[in-house]
Amino acid sequence: MGYNKMPKAQGLYRPEFEHDACGIGLYAHMNGVPTHDIVKKGLHMLCQLDHRGGHGSDPETGDGAGLMVQIPDHFFRKVCPEMNLPEKGRYGVGMIFFSNDDNGREEIEAQINTFINQEGQSVLGWRTVPTNIRKIGNKAKESCPLIRQVFIGANSSIKDIEFERKLYIIRKQSEKVAMNREERFYFTSLSSQTIVYKGLLTPQQLDAFYIDLQDVDFVSAFSMVHSRFSTNTFPSWERAHPNRYLMHNGEINTLRGNVNWMRAREEQFVSDAFGDDLKKVLPILDADGSDSSILDNALEFLVLAGRKPAHAAMMLIPEPWVNNPHMSKEKKAFYEYHSSLMEPWDGPTTISFTNGKQIGAILDRNGLRPARYYVTKDDYLIFSSEVGVIDVEEDNVLYKDRLSPGKMLLLDLDEGRIISDDEIKTEMSEAEPYRKWLDEQLVKLTNKVETLDEMPFENLVTRQKAFGYTYEDIQKYLIPLVTEEKDPIGAMGNDVPLAVLSDHPQSLFSYFKQLFAQVTNPPIDAYREQLVTSTTSLLGPEGDILHPSELNCRRLQVDTPILSNRQLRLLKADSYQGFTSKTIDTLFYEDLESTLEQICKDVDKAIEEGISILVLTDRNMNERAVAIPSLLAVSALHQHLVTRGTRTKVSVIAETGEAREVHHFAALIGYGANAINPYLAYATLSQTINENNLSLSYQDAASSYIRGITEGVVKVMSKMGISTIQSYRGAQIFEAVGISKKVIDRYFTGTASQLGGIELDTIADEAINRHKNAYANNIDSTLDSGSDFQWRKTGEHHAFNPKTIHTLQWACRRGDYNLFKQYSTAANEERINFLRNLFTFKKTNPVPIEEVESADTIVKRFKTGAMSFGSLSQEAHESLAIAMNRIGGKSNSGEGGEDPKRFTVDENGDSPRSAIKQIASGRFGVKSHYLVNADELQIKMAQGAKPGEGGQLPGKKVYPWVANVRGSTPGVGLISPPPHHDIYSIEDMAQLIHDLKNANRDARISVKLVAKAGIGTIASGVAKGKADVISVSGYDGGTGASPKTSIKHTGLPWELGLAETHQSLMLNGLRDRVVLETDGKLMTGKDVVLAALLGAEEYGFATAPLVVLGCVMMRVCHVDTCPVGIATQNPELRKKFMGDPDHVVNFMYYIAQEVREIMAELGFTTMEEMIGRTDVLAVSDRAKAHWKAKHLDLSTLLYQVDGPRTCQTNQNHHLDESLDLCEILPAVMPAIERKEQVDLSYSIRNTNRVVGTIVGSEISKRYGEEGLPEDTITLRFTGSAGQSFGAYTPSGMSLFLTGDANDYVGKGLSGGKVVVSSPTKAKPYESSNVIAGNVSFYGATSGEAYINGYAGERFAVRNSGANVVVEGIGDHGCEYMTGGRVVILGEVGKNFAAGMSGGIAYVLTEDLSAFKQLCNKEMVEFEPITDRNEAEQVKQMVQDHYHYTESQKGAYVLNNWDEMMKKFVKVTPKDYKLMLEKIQSYKNDGLTDEEAAMSAFQSKDQKGTIDTQPEKPQVVTL
Repeated sequence: MGYNKMPKAQGLYRPEFEHDACGIGLYAHMNGVPTHDIVKKGLHMLCQLDHRGGHGSDPETGDGAGLMVQIPDHFFRKVCPEMNLPEKGRYGVGMIFFSNDDNGREEIEAQINTFINQEGQSVLGWRTVPTNIRKIGNKAKESCPLIRQVFIGANSSIKDIEFERKLYIIRKQSEKVAMNREERFYFTSLSSQTIVYKGLLTPQQLDAFYIDLQDVDFVSAFSMVHSRFSTNTFPSWERAHPNRYLMHNGEINTLRGNVNWMRAREEQFVSDAFGDDLKKVLPILDADGSDSSILDNALEFLVLAGRKPAHAAMMLIPEPWVNNPHMSKEKKAFYEYHSSLMEPWDGPTTISFTNGKQIGAILDRNGLRPARYYVTKDDYLIFSSEVGVIDVEEDNVLYKDRLSPGKMLLLDLDEGRIISDDEIKTEMSEAEPYRKWLDEQLVKLTNKVETLDEMPFENLVTRQKAFGYTYEDIQKYLIPLVTEEKDPIGAMGNDVPLAVLSDHPQSLFSYFKQLFAQVTNPPIDAYREQLVTSTTSLLGPEGDILHPSELNCRRLQVDTPILSNRQLRLLKADSYQGFTSKTIDTLFYEDLESTLEQICKDVDKAIEEGISILVLTDRNMNERAVAIPSLLAVSALHQHLVTRGTRTKVSVIAETGEAREVHHFAALIGYGANAINPYLAYATLSQTINENNLSLSYQDAASSYIRGITEGVVKVMSKMGISTIQSYRGAQIFEAVGISKKVIDRYFTGTASQLGGIELDTIADEAINRHKNAYANNIDSTLDSGSDFQWRKTGEHHAFNPKTIHTLQWACRRGDYNLFKQYSTAANEERINFLRNLFTFKKTNPVPIEEVESADTIVKRFKTGAMSFGSLSQEAHESLAIAMNRIGGKSNSGEGGEDPKRFTVDENGDSPRSAIKQIASGRFGVKSHYLVNADELQIKMAQGAKPGEGGQLPGKKVYPWVANVRGSTPGVGLISPPPHHDIYSIEDMAQLIHDLKNANRDARISVKLVAKAGIGTIASGVAKGKADVISVSGYDGGTGASPKTSIKHTGLPWELGLAETHQSLMLNGLRDRVVLETDGKLMTGKDVVLAALLGAEEYGFATAPLVVLGCVMMRVCHVDTCPVGIATQNPELRKKFMGDPDHVVNFMYYIAQEVREIMAELGFTTMEEMIGRTDVLAVSDRAKAHWKAKHLDLSTLLYQVDGPRTCQTNQNHHLDESLDLCEILPAVMPAIERKEQVDLSYSIRNTNRVVGTIVGSEISKRYGEEGLPEDTITLRFTGSAGQSFGAYTPSGMSLFLTGDANDYVGKGLSGGKVVVSSPTKAKPYESSNVIAGNVSFYGATSGEAYINGYAGERFAVRNSGANVVVEGIGDHGCEYMTGGRVVILGEVGKNFAAGMSGGIAYVLTEDLSAFKQLCNKEMVEFEPITDRNEAEQVKQMVQDHYHYTESQKGAYVLNNWDEMMKKFVKVTPKDYKLMLEKIQSYKNDGLTDEEAAMSAFQSKDQKGTIDTQPEKPQVVTL
């Protein structure tokens, strides 16, 4: 059996979808003194990070663990005396995995020997690495490789770096020969400096397996260690880390583009370092490897080609420089220069790298991975994902720090010192005159827009029709986009057919769906974290990436890739010296394929002639000449040029009449366009102005349009966690639905298209049909009305149309099942609207319906969708909960919290309590009491209608009762961030699952995902992370408001996502651990049966129950004008609510009855036996007859895997191993029950996670939100606390930690007290030591906390009521805060107060102007503390801080209070301040608190609210 048993693609599973994350660590002696103790400590560190690694269906087989050390010279001399090894550094060691059943190993070794000799080096010998296979898991044993070492002597004439280069050449040649022969072996390392021991092992198994590591002579000056968490369970020895130069914690989001661009550059490489040997090492990147190994390939090549490791790392993972005012001019010039040569490798990343002499670490630009380090007085560096991984005496710690976003840590073993980020980057940025080169060579194009439309069209309407323009496009999309400079909002999801199911010709753009981040990497907030984003684009040929010179930055720079007509005209006229352009028509007559081939040939010729700007235009379209779909033209050419290696010689500009929506531009850029000129969109705006439908000048309208589209593209790429358009270009962050493999492989290489679909001739037919219809009716000057978002009688079919809405409502109101059957028949049979409509049931042996499981048990599998109180009225929200509780199903609270009054049963016996409590990124109302009052806790990773996005509840919808439940202020807008700030990776997800299970041991933990290609692999990781339920939502769901781009173009149907998830979980042996749930426009019993057959055990309904309650699909949910009282908080409109829980009960039972009827027909007596039985499905005749759907390959949806098809076993959450259950709870339980005080002390380690949370849950269960009196339960800890220390601590608990803590301290603090103090021996350095990790006090709702030192990034993010004192924080502090008080007695990082809409921060600063520079000023104002009472309150907080921590900084501030108080800056959100003043004014007039809040809200709503978001926010209901 081979050492890599990744299964081949089958069904919907694809091995390339695999993701991973990890824990990393480095232990090093700064003076380079090698010892065996360093190796042992490294192995110990690895074991302390075990919880960050993964385990699959075989608990004894890990996902991978490894160790990189220096070559242990003395050890090798001892075990290989016969080799007569040369001096250290003059021989290299290759560590190689061979398949254990590979009979050709000796032949491969002989071939390697040949290459060694050919390159002028000498073979010193081979050694079999001794291993103990008995110590590892069964899966690891089955796939365990034979591990050999080759020893290579250096030619005496070459230097060290030249020898390393020769070893690289030997390895690359060996790998190529093996690949050509289809032989498998893998070099874990081949170097004269370092060696890697790794494998498919748990951390505890590594040194037991590798006997070498146990030898006392096995010494090194450093140990780099890595524990892997993979999203699957398949054996893969080589995917363990470290790689050859680096180890990586994170994900490269732009990988496809990075690989393609590097591939394109290879043909242009000339290297002084490699000379004629360069061709031997191509291709540079092994595209079949993981993202980490591919990044390692790139770093390795750049270093061996002559770059210093730090320089190469800065090129690959640059800091954000475009919008960064805090960066020096020299450093900015360095990054700007290198941006002209290479795009960033973008994503959440910590890498640690080494060449054996220098060890570096670098963090991504947004600081999305944890990276902490200690420097000790005896010259050791301890760097890791967590603190506490190696025991160090406090009096031996020199300082404690963290790696900041975009920063680098570099240890030089020869110099014996840590080189600071500033020193490294200053050295790199001053190595060449980068600023001078840029000033002389880089040409910056201004974003000037012409005053008038330069080239109006006589046949404008005909052109618009030919490109598919509708009245809806112009009135409901283009005009709002221009007037508001944002993507327009829609509501109630998408219920029109997929492009491939539509009866109408569709734009090719509509076949492509945007990908988005979920679980394995986070989306980013492009609005509030603009600091890290960039829209800058470069035109013209790329320079020489390997040799710096001023000519390398001879490029044209534009601020946005959306070009005005004027800019394009200047480019076409060759107005810039050295940049010549050529325009090529993208038009065809009949033969689309040959036309595309001819275009590629024409471009090849143009490049040979020195053309550097290529314009693909469809402007010359006429009655005979049809425009090639612009996406096809751009991508076909891009792929062709990448393959030929000439892509970097030319820039491709699309001059297209088709592009008008944000999605169109995102797709064109994503498939390689350097810039786009949407000439017809500009002409349409001009026409709209001339018709008086837009009251702007043409220049202003076009400028606004460019800004709106640019912002929209940034929003799209930020959904995938990508920061720069340069990285997004060519990254192909899309998947196709309904396009054939042949078309994809040729023109959109590497894009997922899971069902196959239409060929090129059908794409041509759609373009031709639309074109002919336009020119045949060129007398008619009116556009089609359009029907994507609103039902039209003659337009696109909508599943919820007047007939289905009316029939469903009356059936459920009257209790008429026969009428319901009319509705379900219409919903199932009217049109092929969804993928499920393509199937029919095979004839089987029916059973009597009396033998079928009852409706009473079936309805217990039903749920209602996650719709928040705030987006829905109280009446609608409670009606759903009451109905579901009556039938034993479950309603979902949504992300808006829930009034505790609903946790008790009504007088009539009804319960308005939501059984499922949702935990979303905003954490509104998520406190201990909320969490214990649930049967299921759902982590909302994404939402069907807007995956990868956050949301905003505008101030006009934050009525006092909504604010009360969400812990905010009436009338002040609320922001829900795009990411969960405690989920940046798969191991973070596992941590939050663990947190919530601790918060409520009796609840199932559910994770909600949205369907996308690769969801199965993500779901496998979530199952390994111990989720009990996985919910797969379809893109077509979504009951709230979302950007129209997201509604139409993001995510997949649930049928695809569910089938892939079910199949992948079964392949991984994980299906029996989790319950699978699905939702997304489920309308009938047949829909439920289809979902069950595809693998779902539970079923969610959202749109249909709202329709039953009265919704008429007006799609205005976001504007608070719902005419039926459902999606509104307006008291007058709520009076119109006519819904009744009985109507929802009727609906659920009718669905269940239909399910029973179909089950009887199919011969199933229970739901359980029906799950996953796709063998009873067949493709329907109407699917086979549809002109486009007939091309789909639906067999992948029906693919079956052997094994259990339903959940059979409960997850083991290992709670019985927790400190809370083992020691603390038994000790404090009597005190909790008797309300007696108790004070206990414990030691704590980083492996003790979520300490205090189980104890807190017991308090909340007994005493509710009120908790216990202050300090009833006092717990004291000494050491390094694990993640989520004190999470959800309720009133009455006080947690004191002396030492330091990892990420998420005080998450969801619920009234308790958390204190983190520096130990006495560390007091001299306390105010500068980092003693709390990232994202501390995320979602805190009440309580108090004191941090006697620095905390990391995103401190108090979404704090809504806690009072906290800290002595310094990292970037993005107080982000999205809505309440509470934060006192900061030291420095803050960049982007402070971004999205802060409530609460107050008091910052002690020595330099007010410097502090303001670090702030995001969009929503806050700055003022001194002038009120005496307020000053006393702040002083009291500082006094409490000193009382609990004995803080030296606190003491100094108190001793010099009068002087210090003047240095405090009060940071207050503007809207929040206004509302508090209004409320106080009304209270002064004699109104009660409640009356004052309502009066203030009403008066403010009448005057309008202050914008709560920069750059024209998305007003999206949460």
